[in-house]
Amino acid sequence: MTRLFAPLLLACLTSVSQAAELNVMTSGGFTAAYQQLAPGYSAASGDTVQTILGPSMGKAPEAIPNRLARGEPADVVIMVGYALDDLIKQGKVDPASRVELADSRIGMVVKAGEPRPAIDTDAGLKAALLNAPSIAYSDSASGVYIEKELFRKLGVQDQVGPKGKMIERIPVASVVAKGDYSLGFQQVAELLPVPGVTFVGKIPEDLQSVTRYAAGVPVNAEHPNEARALLAYLSSAQAQEIVRKTGLDSVPAGAQ
Repeated sequence: MTRLFAPLLLACLTSVSQAAELNVMTSGGFTAAYQQLAPGYSAASGDTVQTILGPSMGKAPEAIPNRLARGEPADVVIMVGYALDDLIKQGKVDPASRVELADSRIGMVVKAGEPRPAIDTDAGLKAALLNAPSIAYSDSASGVYIEKELFRKLGVQDQVGPKGKMIERIPVASVVAKGDYSLGFQQVAELLPVPGVTFVGKIPEDLQSVTRYAAGVPVNAEHPNEARALLAYLSSAQAQEIVRKTGLDSVPAGAQ
């Protein structure tokens, strides 16, 4: 990994004279990929990385916009693309630093050992929702889409809405693993790392809501040059194998 990225880092770090400690705020969808990629960056650059987790939006104090509003230090923010755009519009993130990282699709889990409903068609997903006694989804972009749009598209809002629950702060799969809910929906990359559940699959493509993850450098970053080097590393072609292994999809060519 270090040898693979060394030429890229050398090009990005030519103006950096000493190692730095970077504060990186990252939201759930890209976290698994980031956690696998960050050690290689640190080994190749000499920089250390302090990771702060939080959702891209919402009222929770851990949410990245709320952290920044309190003045918490950050050199890099990794989050849902449109939430990052809001921070750029507010003047909190340098617009020239924005990079596209990955696309994230919605998937479903059941508790380990439970039957796996067939959800590869619209009809199959609709039946699974109608038959489920309880349904959980996240309090971030994917959950908002499920609650406000997916149920309506399938014509099951009245039947399914009352048994659905938006889960705050913690992974949706964790409450399914405990048996609190029978079906769990969240971005695939956030479902796969959680033990105690079976990943059923992605919802049908015609019903998908694709979330773009992007990153940027706050305008008051202490180490902006090193931060840009980290972003070049995370968005590079060489990083894509790990990106895809964690349940994300590479950004289509030309979208960078």
